[in-house]
Amino acid sequence: MKKALLEVTFPGGKRVDAKIGKFVIKTDQPIWSGGDGSAPEPFQLFLASIATCAGIYALSFCQTRQIDTNNMSLTMECEWDEEKKRYKKFAINLKLPEGFDPRYKKAIIKSMDLCAVKKHMVNPPEFLITTS
Repeated sequence: MKKALLEVTFPGGKRVDAKIGKFVIKTDQPIWSGGDGSAPEPFQLFLASIATCAGIYALSFCQTRQIDTNNMSLTMECEWDEEKKRYKKFAINLKLPEGFDPRYKKAIIKSMDLCAVKKHMVNPPEFLITTS
């Protein structure tokens, strides 16, 4: 079974850093929440992980087929449910590059749908929280 280990440290203030592999992901809270606003909030990174995951699948799709990705971009609109206090919908839109063959539209959407981050949301893992 493949495992990943993240090590979290608390460098001061409201900052929380996560080390995964050779990378350190820095987070902070906004000033209005007692932080310095020096890095994204953890939830902002979560949202970014969804969008960038879809993005890498779109990029790989194009690169595999030698499709020029100049002017290609992706947006993700997050729809908030005020009653439940959570996002209820993520609408991802890929702005296709000029000259993109329309026959590939369904295929690139299907490719973006393979995003591992999205798959973890659709079929969530078990969470086990302990202390030591």
